[in-house]
Amino acid sequence: MTTALDIFRALADATRLRILALLRSMELSVGELAQVLGQSQPRVSRHVKILCDAGLAERRKEGSWVFVALGEAERVDPVLDALDQWHLAETDHWAIADSARLAAVRADRAASAAEWFEAHAREWDAIRSLHVAEDQVEAAMARVLGVDGSDAVPLGRIIDIGTGTGRMLELFAPRADRALGIDRSSEMLRLARAKLHGQPNADLRQADLYALPMADAEADLAILHHVLHFAQQPGAAIGEAARVLRAGGRLLIADFAPHDREELRLRDAHTRLGFSDDQLLGWFEAAGLAPVQVETLEGGELTVKLWLARKVATGMKEVKAA
Repeated sequence: MTTALDIFRALADATRLRILALLRSMELSVGELAQVLGQSQPRVSRHVKILCDAGLAERRKEGSWVFVALGEAERVDPVLDALDQWHLAETDHWAIADSARLAAVRADRAASAAEWFEAHAREWDAIRSLHVAEDQVEAAMARVLGVDGSDAVPLGRIIDIGTGTGRMLELFAPRADRALGIDRSSEMLRLARAKLHGQPNADLRQADLYALPMADAEADLAILHHVLHFAQQPGAAIGEAARVLRAGGRLLIADFAPHDREELRLRDAHTRLGFSDDQLLGWFEAAGLAPVQVETLEGGELTVKLWLARKVATGMKEVKAA
């Protein structure tokens, strides 16, 4: 068990204090930390290990990259509060320099994201042209969740399953206490990081939709936005999403109604060519979810559907269609 002595020993180094300050701004790879600090990666890795051993930071491996984030809030927040008080009356020249170099890291991420989107724009546009505009889908999702007005209710803790470029987190994290996006693709997570550096309550992790990095009953809202049609086992994915929801928590799925565009299976790796209401309602029932609302968004060759379900007592199965 980590003691107060371990924590203060970990903080007794200028470089480690700088790393802690940088991680307050955003999650960073070891290579990015080395770039900002002007030190070698092996040296930075040693400092990161000491912080992790003290519970002040944590490492997450994504492919060949290792990302570093702040540790659990209950351990880190008191330390950060104390550091803030001690720094009130002084100018930290290292912090000013680090902040400028961190801006360069953010610019590099944004440039990499822009290159990726430019290279894949035709693929994305080809699919988007087949259905109602994405901003209409997003507006409908906000409406279904009750966050489309000034009196919107808070969303609690969100998990966005298959977050891709992080658009759902960008949209809904401001209404959440905490927001976690997971994706199997390290490339997608790097794109999401470029988009989400201004969302302090949003976190990203590499994980599988069949094994979410959350404990039972930990989330208030789970989102599957245009993800389920890639799943080999959609029912299992819904069951895993239900596992992490607390009683009363909600699952929102946005996906396609049944269609016959076989080229999407061949060209874009769609495993399922849309879903019927009966399929979704069957999987909801098996997962202990009660359907709340079904909404249909027509326009184009593909019809987008929204299915909202709630983890509630058995027997509450009324569906409101729109």
